[in-house]
Amino acid sequence: MNKDKNCVDVDISAQVGECENVPASPTTTPAGETIIRVPVTLAELTVRTNLVAKIHFPEPVLEIKDIKKRVKIVQCRLLLPGVSAGFDPFAATDLRLFLKGFVRKNIQYATPCPHSTDQCVSSELRSLTADVPFECTTTIGARDFLNPPELPLLNTRSEFDFFRAQDLGHGFPEKDHLLSSDLSQFHQVSTQFYNQLPFCELISSNIIEWDEAIDRVPLPGNKPFEEGIFENVVEKMFLEFTIKVLQNQQVRVNAL
Repeated sequence: MNKDKNCVDVDISAQVGECENVPASPTTTPAGETIIRVPVTLAELTVRTNLVAKIHFPEPVLEIKDIKKRVKIVQCRLLLPGVSAGFDPFAATDLRLFLKGFVRKNIQYATPCPHSTDQCVSSELRSLTADVPFECTTTIGARDFLNPPELPLLNTRSEFDFFRAQDLGHGFPEKDHLLSSDLSQFHQVSTQFYNQLPFCELISSNIIEWDEAIDRVPLPGNKPFEEGIFENVVEKMFLEFTIKVLQNQQVRVNAL
């Protein structure tokens, strides 16, 4: 029995039993034409960029054993131009896509131990995690869109006034009046549109890298002549990843 003052008693030795299920009748849309809001794929792109980074290790490195990499996107923003109400929001044009992210690298390496001999080198396995950032922009041509994006409608603000006749006061003929609007009043009509922002999904990635130590020196003392240590590595990386750009849109479908 697992007993805690803040929890109910749970018998962890009990075996899992068989559960029964009964088919349920799902709630469906009536047959016929209907309009639904779903994520619509605007474009699917393979983006390529190059990275150069210098990585410093906190201790001497005998050799790198393995490197695990993972691409992470922190910003994927499709820059859309605003349009006025009544304009065709589906008119596709060349648009800029802003991308920002980093490659997370976990480097497993061996660092030599002090009790190595001239015939063997004893080492310990360590790991270092580093983020290599990248930032770029790319153009999505009008012909590259699988579906055109809905361009954001512009907000509007319009002022209006009312006519007012006022007495001119002392020094003017009584029959004359000031004909204008009233500066003590303010009237406005404002319209806001809450547009759908495009978003991205990361589909796949491919990385080709080349890492080279720039400060390798022989092991100190009476050690095997071919062994050496380093603390700084320069890496050149070719990064390729595929993303999908989507936007929530209203789509007309025919329900059966």
